[in-house]
Amino acid sequence: MHTAPNSPLQQDDMHAWVDERLTPEQLHAVEAQLGQHPAQHNEALQWRSQADALRVLHLDVLQEPVPAHLLESAQRISTYRHGVRQWTRWGGMAASVALAFACGWWGRPALFPGDELAQTSRTLNRGFVQQASTAHAVYAPEIRHPVEVTSAEQAHLVQWLSKRLGRPLRVPDLSAQGYVLMGGRLLPGDTGARAQFMFQNTGGARITLYVGGVTDASPKGSQDTVFQFSNQGSNRSFYWVDHGFGYALTGALERQELMALSEAVYSQLDAP
Repeated sequence: MHTAPNSPLQQDDMHAWVDERLTPEQLHAVEAQLGQHPAQHNEALQWRSQADALRVLHLDVLQEPVPAHLLESAQRISTYRHGVRQWTRWGGMAASVALAFACGWWGRPALFPGDELAQTSRTLNRGFVQQASTAHAVYAPEIRHPVEVTSAEQAHLVQWLSKRLGRPLRVPDLSAQGYVLMGGRLLPGDTGARAQFMFQNTGGARITLYVGGVTDASPKGSQDTVFQFSNQGSNRSFYWVDHGFGYALTGALERQELMALSEAVYSQLDAP
């Protein structure tokens, strides 16, 4: 603790509270001070909310096992630092593992050129579905402005987004599955414009369909569309690429229910 009682918290103490790095005694003292300073308390809550959102967004990466060759690198580093004091040795190892992980993970296609096509496809799909998940997390909870253009102007919405994405778009009818169109919006993507369509059922549950052009990494001549599943905390997505266009259906639903909705979307969008 770096802050005197009854005074506003210093940023180091706020970060420690957000990152849950306080002892029970320190936690009690910090929360008592936050209770005396509502504005700072609200700021700290916003920081924690942002941190939680980042953890959810990258949950799939955090849960992946460390590759064996990186563990071997860490062991070599540990052996090399054997004569260094305990805290320095372990600190250096952690930093080296993080650096090796970053370089090794993102450089895997270069390390394993035979698997380059598969790795490229997974990287593209992961980036696309993470963008879809982020857009869903941002706009689905909105009360007053969940969409940019409402379903009352559906014709205008589809025409506008089709023009911006450079391809005729279609909005699936999910009324048979209990969902009605709320509207949509235009969003930026790493390779161009993206469209998001939002649907809601009578219980207030919302799902979003995220659409945009992607670089098609499928083998030439392959016409198969493969559904892939991604779990980002409470939100889940099924996503697929069809003729150079990516689609991701996202919602806080059970996997089987979301899969059935995805199949309904795909069957309508793929129809002539």
